[in-house]
Amino acid sequence: MKMRALSRNHADEASAERHRLHEDIIALVIGTLLVALGLTFYAEAGILTSGLAGLSLLIDYVWGYGFALVFFVINIPFFIPALRRLGWQATLRTVVAIALVSGFAHFTPQWVRLDAIAPLYAAVFGGAVMGVGLLVLFRHRTGLGGVNLVAIDLQERFGLRAGYVLLGVDLAILAAAAAYLPLDRIALSVLGAGVLNMILALNHRPGRYRGMS
Repeated sequence: MKMRALSRNHADEASAERHRLHEDIIALVIGTLLVALGLTFYAEAGILTSGLAGLSLLIDYVWGYGFALVFFVINIPFFIPALRRLGWQATLRTVVAIALVSGFAHFTPQWVRLDAIAPLYAAVFGGAVMGVGLLVLFRHRTGLGGVNLVAIDLQERFGLRAGYVLLGVDLAILAAAAAYLPLDRIALSVLGAGVLNMILALNHRPGRYRGMS
């Protein structure tokens, strides 16, 4: 009887912790707004972040195609592995999140006018803001697509460490950026990525947050 009561209490607790639809929607909007704000700081300062967002910024710097369009387009091929790994609900949230970041990144420079911003401040504060935004999204089972899912697939299928794959991608992006950006901007990009990942490492640990969507 005690075991049944205990399992029932755990089930009730898990049910109570599940996010409601309106909570997911609010988190989706707030998280993507924060990420877009951080990206706006980076774009203004001419620095990069990691992953496909960093690649999109680099393409915008070099060819001027616009971050919003490039970020959405280059994420399209990754929707299929997202569907395979996450299921259609989480994939739908991810697609919506990518679209919102693209849209908000396009309009944020019109909403927040920056005449000038110190690159060091942009790297630190922009990285922190993006880290908090990603933390909000992660806690509602939403990501921003990218190479993460491919890295996990490569690890499971071929034994390649996902961390090494992601590190290799980021190093390749920084190497390509070195041909177009000053070395101080490359260094600030590394600093910003460190701040972002520190935010996630300190706050996104198993067992610390059990909300579900």
